[in-house]
Amino acid sequence: METIYLDHAATSPMHPEVIEEMTKAFQKTFGNPSSIHSTGRQARKVLDDARMVFAKAIGAKDTEIIITSGGTEADNSAIFGVAKALQSKGKHIITTKIEHHAVLNACEELEKDGFEVTYLPVDETGRISIEEFKKELREDTILATIMYGNNEVGTVQPIAQIGEILKDHQAVFHTDAVQAFGIEKLNVDELLVDCLSVSSHKLNGPKGIGFLYLRTGTPLTQTFFGGSQEKKRRAGTENVPAAVGFAKAVEIVQQQMDAKRQQYENFRKIFLEVLDRENIEYKVNGNEQYHLPHVLNISFKGMDVESFLVNLDMAGVYASSGSACTAGSIDPSHVLVAMFGNDSEVLRNSIRFSFGLGLTEEMIQSAAEHTAKIVKRLAN
Repeated sequence: METIYLDHAATSPMHPEVIEEMTKAFQKTFGNPSSIHSTGRQARKVLDDARMVFAKAIGAKDTEIIITSGGTEADNSAIFGVAKALQSKGKHIITTKIEHHAVLNACEELEKDGFEVTYLPVDETGRISIEEFKKELREDTILATIMYGNNEVGTVQPIAQIGEILKDHQAVFHTDAVQAFGIEKLNVDELLVDCLSVSSHKLNGPKGIGFLYLRTGTPLTQTFFGGSQEKKRRAGTENVPAAVGFAKAVEIVQQQMDAKRQQYENFRKIFLEVLDRENIEYKVNGNEQYHLPHVLNISFKGMDVESFLVNLDMAGVYASSGSACTAGSIDPSHVLVAMFGNDSEVLRNSIRFSFGLGLTEEMIQSAAEHTAKIVKRLAN
């Protein structure tokens, strides 16, 4: 049976060239980058080269890149690090109701320490209001953390507009760009962000590595303690082979970004055309204009998400009900709750299909046809 993986927003397969580069690094670059002998210096050179790739991809300086264990650590480092560094100037934080749990749970933890967090609502397309943001911004606001593109419905937020508002404000501006990096062209100066989080495994790189962009001069209290790695901002011996693989993945996506975006928009079109042809009743969740092209979240009237996913899996189509980090939970998606309310049937009948490496138009058509058959069989 052919299997069709449509859960690239959860994690993506490693690119063959990434595996090849990492294999070489495992074999030849085993030194500790902090060692002063030639083996250590070789590892340091490889790590520095990777850091330059990361920096160039977002228009940053290499000194502004902190290598982390992934997106969650990058988010946590920014939120806790900035909040503790600036708490003498205020304890107010602005975020949104649809953030990844790496952000939401960090903010909730800070609330236990006396910080006040404003959770901005979103409209039915998953987008915040600039006017609402302006209304909630206060003199004692020290941090705004707003994701670039949502991992469940793909809606893109007005990051550059928020950056412009905060340009002359004391608040540090952080964006979780984990789902967007490699899909969207990101430039930290154009976006006017102070911190930006990225994870490797979303763009065909290895798991367990990411980075935090930290604009020069942005205050950050250290949250990892040990050695002096990452300019004393993140202790721990660096994972050089993973950095090599991550850098290769970044180089590949930078070269192919425009073509991939076009391909994913075409996949969306094909998928929805099949549903239309089969007279399936559905609704696309998200923003038609501002969206990540690889994320397609669809509500199917009369369906139950759990039985739907089981039947898709049996048909060899691998999709998701939302964030992989809450997989197995019976709780409804907090993103869909924020968009539609607690009582909406959308919470119980929405599936996320997400595109990436290795897919073809024929696979997308086949997956959509399987989906249509299951809807016809299971819909109440």
